[in-house]
Order: sequence, then C-alpha cells, then structure tokens
Amino acid sequence: MASLSNIPLFLSFSIPPSPSCNPNFKFKTFSHVNQQHSHNPVTNSSSLSKPKIWVNPNNPKSKPLHNKNNNKSSNSRNRFLLKLVDSLDSCDPTHQQVSAILNAFNFKKDGVSERDAVFILDKMTNPKTAHIVMGCIRDRIERVRDNGVVLYNVTLKVFRKCNDFEGAQKVFDEMLQRGVKPDNITFTTMINCARMSALPDKAVEWFEKMPGFGCEPDAITCSAMVCAYARTNHVDMALRLYDRAKIEKWPVDVVTFSALIKMFDLNGNYDGCLNMHLEMKALGVKANVETYNVLLVAMLRGKRHWQAKTIYQEMKSNGVSPDFTTYSTLLRIYTRAQFGQDAICVYKEMKGKGMDVSIDLYNVLLAMCADVGCNDEALEIFQDIKNSRNCTPDSWTFSALINVYSNTGKVFEAEAMLDEMIKSGFEPNVFVMVSLVQCYGKAKRIDDVVKVFNRFLNLGIVPDDRFCGCLLNVMTQTPNEELGKLIGCLEKANKKLGSVVRYLVEEQDGDRDFKKEASELLNSIDTEAKRPICNCLIDLCVNLNLPDKAHDLLRIGLTHGIYRNIQSRSQTKWSLHLKNLSIGAAMTALHVWINDLSKALESGEKFPPLLGINTGRGKLKNSSKGLGSVLQSHLKELDAPFCEAQNEVGWFLVTKEAAKSWLESRGSTNYPYLLNCPRE
Repeated sequence: MASLSNIPLFLSFSIPPSPSCNPNFKFKTFSHVNQQHSHNPVTNSSSLSKPKIWVNPNNPKSKPLHNKNNNKSSNSRNRFLLKLVDSLDSCDPTHQQVSAILNAFNFKKDGVSERDAVFILDKMTNPKTAHIVMGCIRDRIERVRDNGVVLYNVTLKVFRKCNDFEGAQKVFDEMLQRGVKPDNITFTTMINCARMSALPDKAVEWFEKMPGFGCEPDAITCSAMVCAYARTNHVDMALRLYDRAKIEKWPVDVVTFSALIKMFDLNGNYDGCLNMHLEMKALGVKANVETYNVLLVAMLRGKRHWQAKTIYQEMKSNGVSPDFTTYSTLLRIYTRAQFGQDAICVYKEMKGKGMDVSIDLYNVLLAMCADVGCNDEALEIFQDIKNSRNCTPDSWTFSALINVYSNTGKVFEAEAMLDEMIKSGFEPNVFVMVSLVQCYGKAKRIDDVVKVFNRFLNLGIVPDDRFCGCLLNVMTQTPNEELGKLIGCLEKANKKLGSVVRYLVEEQDGDRDFKKEASELLNSIDTEAKRPICNCLIDLCVNLNLPDKAHDLLRIGLTHGIYRNIQSRSQTKWSLHLKNLSIGAAMTALHVWINDLSKALESGEKFPPLLGINTGRGKLKNSSKGLGSVLQSHLKELDAPFCEAQNEVGWFLVTKEAAKSWLESRGSTNYPYLLNCPRE
C-alpha cells in the first residue's frame, strides 16, 4: 500500500467527490496535534467566561474526597437514585407515568440537581422512556448549564447503548429546535451510535457535519472514522485517516483493520489485504477470528490458495479458534484449488467439533473428490450426508457421486446411483448425462454410449457444449471402426460439430474449406468449452494421422485466443508451454516448435543458453497419464536431447549446443512425423 503520510490531512484538504461523501468537507488543524498552540474553543469564546466541561458521574477520579460519613451519605443517595432508574426504565413511555414516578420519589420542580439528573440518565437503558425522563427532569432542575447540552448528550448515550440511531436523530433534532448547540461529545455519540448500529454511511454523514457546527473531531473519533470510511468504501479518505493515525499514534483496533482488509478485497486489491495484515502485526494488534475470516474470503476471491493455507496455519499457531465461517471458506478454497487432503482434513475437523455441514459444502467436497480421485472419501462423505439430521442428498449430490464412479469406469455403481437418484425423486440432468457417457466410454461400451444418449434425449435433456466436449473425448479413446456410431449422436447434439468430425473421420475430398468451417464452429461454442473441444479435435486428427489438419486447428486456436503464450523467448531461455493442452495438441505444438527452431537455426538466429519445455504438473483430466511422462516418451522416440529438470517440476531442458547439434541432424524443417495419442 502506498504511503499517504506526506499528505497534511488536517492542515486542509478536500475529499474527492463521491455520491455519499461531502466534497466540501475540510479538516481543520486539531488542537491536540500541537500542544504548544492548543486552545479550547469554548474557553476562548467571547460569549462565555467558563469552559463547558462534562463530568462523567461514573468516573471515580471526578469525585472529590469525602470523609466516611459523606461516603455513606453518597452511597445511600446512589442506591436511592438507582431504584428510581429501575422504576423509570420499566414504566410506560408516557409523560404522565414518568411524572408520577418522579413525584413519588419527591423529585419536584426546582428540587433536582443537574448532577442527579446526569446520574439518572446515564444509568438508564430504555431509550423510549429516557427521552421523556430527560424532558421532565429538565423542567425540575433549579439551574441548567449551557442550555441543557449535557442532559441531551447523556440521553443520546442511552440510544447509543441500544443501537437506536433513528431515535437518537429525533433527540438531536429536538436539540436544534430548542436552540441547544451540539458540541463534540454530541457528535461523537451520534457517530458511535451509527457505527454500533451498522450504519457506516450515517457515521460518515455525521462526521462531515461537525465543521458546520464549529466542532472538530478528536483523535478517538478520527480513529473510529477509519473504520467507517473503509466500510463505506471511501478508499482515499480511509487511507488518509489511517496514514494520519500511524503518524499521530492514534489507536487503531482490530475491527478497523478488518474493515480495511475488506475494503481492499472489495476493490480487488489482494496484495493490499496482505499488506494490511502485515502492518497490523507490526503494530502489535492481534487478529481475531473475524479478521482471519475476512482475509480468507479475500484469498478465496483472489484465488490465492497457497496464501490462504499459510494464513490458516498462522491462525492456529496464534491460538485463534476457527468458526463455521472459517471452515466453510477454507473448504471452498481447498476444493477449488483441488487440495484434496487439506479439504478432507478441514471437513474432519468440522465433524470433530460437531458443526453442521450444509448440503452445498457437501456437494463441493464430492465434486472435488471426483476431480482428484478421492473415491473412498467421497463414499464416506455420502454416507455422512445420509446419516445427517440436517440435510439430505439433492440432485447435485447424486450427480457428483455418479461422476466419481464414471471417472474410475465403474459402470455398475454409476448405474445403481442413477437408479437411486431417480427413486429419490430427482430427474437426471445434463451433468449426469456427461458422467455416464464418460463412464461407458472408459469401459469401451460404445453401444451403451449411444443408448444413454438417446435415453436422455427422450427425457427432454438438451445436450450442451460441455456434453459435446465429453462425447468428443470419448471418440478420441474409441477404435476407428466404431467412430461412426458416435458421429450420429454428435450431429444430433451439434450439427456444425458433427459435420466437421464426419469430414475428418470419413476423409472426404472436395472443395470444402475446412479451416473456415472449423473457425466458424469454434466461434459458435461457449467460451468455457472452446479449449476442451479444440483439444479433442486435434487429438482426433492425430489419431486419424491427419497432421496437417491438426496444425490447422492449432493455428485457429491461437488465432482465436483459445491457446495463449504457447511459445516464449527471453535472452536466457526459449520455452514451449504445454500446460492445459491435451496430448495430441501438445505433441502438435511440440512439432511446430521444433520446425520453428529449425528455421531459426537455418536463418542464423542467435540461440539462448537454454531451451525448455514446460508440461506443468499432475495428471491430465480424464486420464491416468501425466503429460510429462507422455512427452518424455515421445522425446526419446525423436532422439531429442531434452532432459527432465531436477529442481523444476514439469520442465525438460537442453543446452543450445545440444539443441543445435540435434536440429542439424534432423535436416529439413518439414520433417515428416507420425503422432499417436495413447488411448486409455
């Protein structure tokens, strides 16, 4: 976060205009900032000779020293007044009832001291009667100082205790109508009442009213306003006040830091969230569970999964106990990042503490288990759902379980789960359709793929682009002689896609413009499905030994932004990035890169010290193989001198000397090659 400490905030500056922030509001120099020039605006007033000082009756320092007899008398008087307070708090909020009680306690006209009045109002907790009590007592006080501003301030405190901001506003309006001028305490009480009532906009509004009444906020009020401005997303103002707070060493509490972190989160500044957390620790402010929760939500939104893991470890090491919000946020972070074991551990912690898990959290857990292969854990979680008193499986639960079985090719179990889903009253959806097609495809039961496709069509389920990608993926694993059975399904699901695939499979001749048709097809597909479908089309071309068509599709993918930054060059390394590509697409990109290197060598370009291929880490989706192992095997077939890097997972490196020697031995830049996508 950029430092704003060089801005002379309270010397004079204007707030940038915003819909709810007064653009004309200016700070004046605080009297407490420079003690040499401090002055009391009231004591220096030409109209008053004595300062207006309110003495808190609860402050022991404000009470003069008395002898034992005086103390006994004072204690007896306080007990008497507390009985009066109890009666006033519990009576009907009417002028008649309040007057009757005051009379019963012998509080008659001109017989009440202001000190007693302040004590009574300060101890009250019922705002409905407090306002009436203030009015009745004011009329019975022999002498009221400063037109009664102290009485109004203590009455406002009752409304602040009860978070009744609307009632406090009515009391303030009455003050103005009666000609009572509000002071700093009035505004501080109103601001705190707004904050405690979860109305930060109102806190800002009242803070900006102060200069108009000749009041200037003190350090405590300004420190509190950091939180209010943060909660209303007035970033500039919040940061200016916060920066000034650091300079003047105003107290900044944990609630304010939480609000600042949330402000950065809402503005997408996740580094700002982390920096604020670091500043908080540097200032010795201990984070509580709410602070950690706000941080974790920010890391979830910013996809900072590893940093969320570190924050959670810090939270536990500092002895802060996670609550339901902590656990539910962590589950969403870990499942999204596919940190399988971490997510399972968090789930078990929740169970161990007896926390109820919602069906939504159960479902994201099951979906993650399907993606990362935690099949046994998925079955345990499903049993927990069945045993739960608070939730029951829904359609997404059954869909996730069917996906778990389909990923492992367990046809019988997937069919049984589908039957249980239907018996439970849930209609299968397109996601179930995708899972079953994938399951039958893995089991090489192509006829069943066709049957389940037709069954779902008859149920009125419309295949989407995701389903088409799944069906294409099955085709890449299907023997060539059975591809015709699936082309008909594909044509029913997406006529353009079916036409392109039939053209490839049947090796049709003629004047058809394949590049144009493929480009139009990929343009028409949903964004999320573009890359999976393009990957599968390239895989199919590789399987059918159509390298030129595979090249065409790769170029179209690059042109349309489906693939980005596959090749990169720096002074120290030229790289090929194959992460998120299918095997066929990766091998096609590899041969394009090799040909590009051969051309660079022929043209005399200067090679960098290293050349590298990055495959990422982990397994390919819907495959038991990792791209790295497939690439390594293919590089051996090509007799390429790339070696797996020891300290960089997923990288294969070669020196420029070895690369040049190998490229020269290959000869022509149009070196013919045959690719084979390994089939599961």
